[in-house]
Amino acid sequence: MFGRKKKRSGLNDLMAQLRPDLSRESLGVGPAFPGVAPNPLLSNDAGKRNAELRTGALALGVLVGWREVNSNPRVVLIFDVETAEGISFRGIADEDLTITELTRLAPGQTLPVRYRPAVMDHYVALARDADPARVQQLSDEIASRKRT
Repeated sequence: MFGRKKKRSGLNDLMAQLRPDLSRESLGVGPAFPGVAPNPLLSNDAGKRNAELRTGALALGVLVGWREVNSNPRVVLIFDVETAEGISFRGIADEDLTITELTRLAPGQTLPVRYRPAVMDHYVALARDADPARVQQLSDEIASRKRT
């Protein structure tokens, strides 16, 4: 009892036990994904990550689906992301949405997102501040690359 150390499970293991729908496998991401924080407001890593994502590179994400985490409503949005450089990956955004925003979500929507190119850990954030002209330019770049 006193001499034995408990083996601590990682964040992803804890969330997988509590919410199997938020596990790496369920979200469709690989082992580089650090997991969904139970409470991002109490996590230093989540706070740092969110600050970096606010200034991250712009990309386009096609909404695959989402999972409600709580009734705030905090949701985990699942995107297939494509960058200006032609990199594609599964992206996960942990967002607080209004009820109105939540009711407007539909699989297949293309939304601007920000990601951290230096990290590439599957985390993205909605780019609510993105200039519509820049988003259209990015969309045109991606479409032209697909045509060639």
